[in-house]
Amino acid sequence: MPPASAPSLLPRHLAIALLLLLGSSFAGNHIAAKVALDHGAGLIITVISRSASATLALGLLLIWQRQALRVPRRYLGWQLLLGALITTQCMLIYSSIARIPVALALLVANMYPILLALLTWVLGGHRPGRKTLIIMLVILAGLLLALDAPSLLAGATLDADWLLGVACGLSTALVFAIGLWVTENKLSSLPGAVRSFCTISQTLVLLIVLSPLGLLPGGSSLPQSPMGWLALAVVCLLYTAGFVTLFVMAPRLNLSRNAPFLNIEPVASLLLGWFILQQTLNPTQLLGGAVVLSGIVLLAYQRQGA
Repeated sequence: MPPASAPSLLPRHLAIALLLLLGSSFAGNHIAAKVALDHGAGLIITVISRSASATLALGLLLIWQRQALRVPRRYLGWQLLLGALITTQCMLIYSSIARIPVALALLVANMYPILLALLTWVLGGHRPGRKTLIIMLVILAGLLLALDAPSLLAGATLDADWLLGVACGLSTALVFAIGLWVTENKLSSLPGAVRSFCTISQTLVLLIVLSPLGLLPGGSSLPQSPMGWLALAVVCLLYTAGFVTLFVMAPRLNLSRNAPFLNIEPVASLLLGWFILQQTLNPTQLLGGAVVLSGIVLLAYQRQGA
């Protein structure tokens, strides 16, 4: 019997359009999460709801595709670590968007390519080249502008909640970078379907187990208004739709070439945050955000050898 042929790639303009739509969907998920949190939804409940809907959808998809869910023993420890890392990353990014503008939180969290490159180098991988290091420095300079460092140096008052939000965003980037390193170096031979389902279901189980412990004050509280419930439903819908669509369509999107277009997420969150949440950034922060996004896209192409 001849081997199954590889899925045909979408025309590039359609692949790019779909990636832009998916990035915007993930941005909308974060905006909706901010609304849900503002209307009384607990942090843990928000992540549990999102994880439950994605786990159900992906599980049904895998049953329909008749894929066996089995993790060989040699991968089990690394898979458990990955699940714990992604759980932590989900909690951190939602903690960040609860405290600072969503677009700024996502810009800070999108520093993960720099941290992944440095982590790979430290752990014995490829040393970043001179051009890559220059791009990293430019991204860091842009981040300082996005965080409005000039105003801070001029004596602007630092808000403790703002600092915690930035710290959570940076921690998100670090934890996600570690998760990507584990995926690329320890779990690359594990089928993507198995890895994705195990990771998202681990997040669900871990948070259900941890929620009664009261580690986060109000973390398990339910929305206090119809708007909060609606926002929570939108979180589940947008995240699940984006996650499953990306999972299904990935073989046809030529991600090795087109993945940088997913970086539309902070831009979309900036527009949605302005329109829905009335969140704005000053001109210096907008310039810094543009520098960060441009640098991230350049870094992605540099890493791909494009």
